[in-house]
Amino acid sequence: MIAQVGIIMGSKSDLNIMNQAAEVLKELGVSYELTIVSAHRTPHRMVEYAEQAKSKGLKVIIAGAGGAAHLPGMVASLTTLPVIGVPIKSSNSIDGWDSVLSILQMPGGVPVATVALDGAKNAGILAAQIIGCHDSQIGDNLAQYKEGLKKKVEDSIKEL
Repeated sequence: MIAQVGIIMGSKSDLNIMNQAAEVLKELGVSYELTIVSAHRTPHRMVEYAEQAKSKGLKVIIAGAGGAAHLPGMVASLTTLPVIGVPIKSSNSIDGWDSVLSILQMPGGVPVATVALDGAKNAGILAAQIIGCHDSQIGDNLAQYKEGLKKKVEDSIKEL
């Protein structure tokens, strides 16, 4: 099956966060690929990945990065695909704010949809929602997922 979502991260240390996107995409029936693409240490790989993403069949890219967090914005500058940025609170981060602001404050013309700090799960859900606009099976899977969220709250209310 051809991957619909590309999940990329700046380093292996981001994997524990970015796996949350992979897990929810799997639950929702969305195919994905997962790899490391560093904007600073492998810039040519980043350019190649971004420029070839659409022709490979990807529909959305989820890019996670900590610290200076240039990966999501640089990838967005090189592709017409939607890019969802996941700011990651890394060991060299300023409590995560550097990552949040770096991804959030993109210049006009280069949008990056930004989720919460370490919010890869929501990035996965958002990617599925984008795909679900044109894929009824994914749309149905999302409706079931959201119904499950509602049921959890209703069950919690009954427990009180």
